[in-house]
Amino acid sequence: MNDKSQERDWREYNEELVVRGTFYLDFSFVENWKEELQQMNEGKVGRPFKFPEGFIQWQAVWHQWVDYRGLEGIARVFKEKNIIPQFDDYTTIWYRVSKFVPTIKLPTRKELEIATDGTGMRMSNGGVYREFKYGKKTGRKKYVVVTITADVKKKKLLDFDVHIEGEGDSEPKSAAKHIKKLRKAGNKITKFAGDGKFDTNEMFDVLRDAKSAIKIRKNAKLRLTKSKRRKEEIRKYRKLGYKRWAEETEYGNRWPATEGIFSAVKRKFGENLVSKKKESLINEAAQRFWAYYMLQSLI
Repeated sequence: MNDKSQERDWREYNEELVVRGTFYLDFSFVENWKEELQQMNEGKVGRPFKFPEGFIQWQAVWHQWVDYRGLEGIARVFKEKNIIPQFDDYTTIWYRVSKFVPTIKLPTRKELEIATDGTGMRMSNGGVYREFKYGKKTGRKKYVVVTITADVKKKKLLDFDVHIEGEGDSEPKSAAKHIKKLRKAGNKITKFAGDGKFDTNEMFDVLRDAKSAIKIRKNAKLRLTKSKRRKEEIRKYRKLGYKRWAEETEYGNRWPATEGIFSAVKRKFGENLVSKKKESLINEAAQRFWAYYMLQSLI
């Protein structure tokens, strides 16, 4: 099916790519340096912060390509050029960046057509240490799993969850959590799309009156289904058959939103993580998707 709404305006897309480049050299943290530090240190017990969070976030973006010692070198040059009042050393950068937990600002009072999917980020650059700690015992390397929820029409990232494979929420549970957060922010979910992993009683119940484009599993059994909504969807799917069902529900429209974001993040920042500790691995993966979200926010 040729959906006109999915066709790309290449001139507009080219301009988006050019505008995104300004993000990497956005020095707005310099203008708010003193004010941000003052707010961060107000009422703080113990050693005061010396570097504002905006600067640390900028370094977190550049850490996708530059190691911590390289970031110290960049900060030194900034100090020499009087761009910043002082530079942070390797230890400070490592501590602040590795512990930076990014969040996404949720939209409010919007009608949203959303899709959820998951992908894996490789822990392949840490050698024997991480293979032994996280993957070797299972006979294969584990992944850092990232589950995202995106706006299907605007192809914008709305929320994400990150965990070590086998240790966090399943994709349907993450999706349900994202939906609840979006509704709490005053949004109305008009439609949800997902592959066969989301064909669960709980998922259909969470959707309430929202439309769905969830692929029904081949082994779905009506007599074992407790959800009234899921029973209706199973009957509809079997009556129409996959091809007609996919056309009527516009099932394929979810792909550019979720897989498009996965592809863009991995293409821009890579999919191999370099951190060693579990907390740092999770934060590093989250920072990559947050950085892409920030890039999208410029458009």
